[in-house]
Amino acid sequence: MQPAQIRMLVESTAKAVIAAADRLTDLDQAIGDGDHGVNMRRGFEAVLADLDGLSRKPLPDAIRAVGTHLVMKVGGASGPLYGTLFLTLGKELPVEPDLPGFTRAFAAAFDAVKARGKSDLGQKTMLDVLGPVRDALPGLGGDPHWPDRIKRVATEAAEATVPMKAIRGRASFLGDRSIGHMDPGACSAALMIAAVVDSLEGVAA
Repeated sequence: MQPAQIRMLVESTAKAVIAAADRLTDLDQAIGDGDHGVNMRRGFEAVLADLDGLSRKPLPDAIRAVGTHLVMKVGGASGPLYGTLFLTLGKELPVEPDLPGFTRAFAAAFDAVKARGKSDLGQKTMLDVLGPVRDALPGLGGDPHWPDRIKRVATEAAEATVPMKAIRGRASFLGDRSIGHMDPGACSAALMIAAVVDSLEGVAA
């Protein structure tokens, strides 16, 4: 990817999260500490501030640098978890990624987040979005509608956390009262995935 394409990818993803900060905060006020949107906005504002530097790096290095910003700026559990996601993805991603290479890197990032959070699928966390996306990636080869497919998988996976009972994270303290609310981390994960997909469509166009 060229510097301008990396810039577009990072910038659009950051702006999508920042634009959704109030929604993420509302979701977190229902079942968490109420600061997920504020924290994510702070992290991605730091990413935007470093946009010129990030766009000059090879794609894997740029992704790792995003992870570093998130670790340093995003508070609570989300900083380490999203930092781990981006740091591992950047570490595992080839400089010129193809679908198999990205699929392997994303699977490794999923496993790293799972280990860091000591959580698993079905526990009402961001993993409940990352897992279905991971599972969908290998079957995308040759599918001209892959952007819509991935966005639909991510969106439906986030919505599927609504009836779940939280097992991990702050929401787990609420027990059955966590049922009926979308997990904020699942929502932010779905938002980021949609933004990345839209950017990749723009790169390919």
